Amino acid sequence: MEQKRNKPYTPKIFTPRANSSFGGLGFPVGGGSSAAAKGGVEWWKWGSDNLFPTALAQLARRSTTHRRIINDKADYISGKGFTCADEAVRTRFFLDNANSHGESLRQVLNLLAIDKALFGNAFVEVVTDAQHSFLALFHQDASKCRLAKDGAHVLLHHDWSHFTSADVVALPLYPLFEQGADGNLHTMIHYKDYEPMFSHYGVPPYVAGLGVSAIAYKTDDWNISRLENSFQLSGVMLLDGGVESEEQAAELMRTAQRRFAGQPGQVMFMIKECDEGDSSRFIPITSSNEGDWKALHDQATTDIVVAHSWFRSLSGLDYSAGFSADRILHEYEVALNTVILGEQAELMEPIRALITSVLGEDGSQVEVINRPPSRSKPLYMKVWEARRADGLDYDPEDPDQQMYVAQVTKYGLKNVD
Repeated sequence: MEQKRNKPYTPKIFTPRANSSFGGLGFPVGGGSSAAAKGGVEWWKWGSDNLFPTALAQLARRSTTHRRIINDKADYISGKGFTCADEAVRTRFFLDNANSHGESLRQVLNLLAIDKALFGNAFVEVVTDAQHSFLALFHQDASKCRLAKDGAHVLLHHDWSHFTSADVVALPLYPLFEQGADGNLHTMIHYKDYEPMFSHYGVPPYVAGLGVSAIAYKTDDWNISRLENSFQLSGVMLLDGGVESEEQAAELMRTAQRRFAGQPGQVMFMIKECDEGDSSRFIPITSSNEGDWKALHDQATTDIVVAHSWFRSLSGLDYSAGFSADRILHEYEVALNTVILGEQAELMEPIRALITSVLGEDGSQVEVINRPPSRSKPLYMKVWEARRADGLDYDPEDPDQQMYVAQVTKYGLKNVD
């Protein structure tokens, strides 16, 4: 009798409906889930005007150092890929194909890390079916998400500044799953940074540096104004003339102030009555505070790095003074153990649980590959060679020292041929 062979695993990718407004949502746009359809969609405001994420996003677009730190933190947290058990076929496919948008799990993790670093909150939609034949993750823009007051749903809207209840879509909060219009099961994972007195939304870690981030982009804006005006002197131009009333004169002064205040190289015109002759003249406003502006900008930049709990050399701030690989490696090691590994564990914990429960494989075996921005030793060097280069005792005959550096460092690949 011929033995039956096990059927090879056939991967399946969930494809969202073409008319869906958000990633993998299976709920009809305009109707939402049952929670949104029960009349009176209510949510917890994110900020006093419900637009705090918009303000944070605008600030990140203006401050160069602030934005660089957010992007760099996200890149380090999302790592260089993943390792998993060789026999975990479904997991390996999921790591390379996290959703139908062609994104890998590393790309989805990078988007989540950006949102969490920027907003202190991140959202990812999870899609599967009753048979657990597939697992898909779709990143959802945190600025478009709000928590429903029922405590069990996340509401999505494309523009919260112009809210219309007809455009709201609701998704259940993980671990609660609900069936969507596509027949698949959907849920939303909400990540947030803890902050005392804030129950519903997290607060970004740099909240204490919001003021200095504003200072940094305002000093940049001031320099741009000087450049646009060819570094001309600011001043007041007095012109002889007359005005019909005191109100007209006051309005003229207010208009000039609104137009030119705080912009170097601008001239404010004033009109005054003159009895005899022509007394028109230009009165320059000289300034000797160039050093104060630079010191203010440098101090703001330093404070931004501190507020982010980050490091200068990992933000590209000290490269002009010389590239120090030793300092970069040292600060990366500190960042890895104080920031990066903790953030990775928080982001990956529910994803590992989903791999175990949905794909039926050990999700705890999935690990992020971390590598520093520079290497002190090549990965192809053997351990005994590295020890010799560092002036340490070495034994070329020791089997452990015959291994490659890549095999013993946590920054290297899992296997080296």
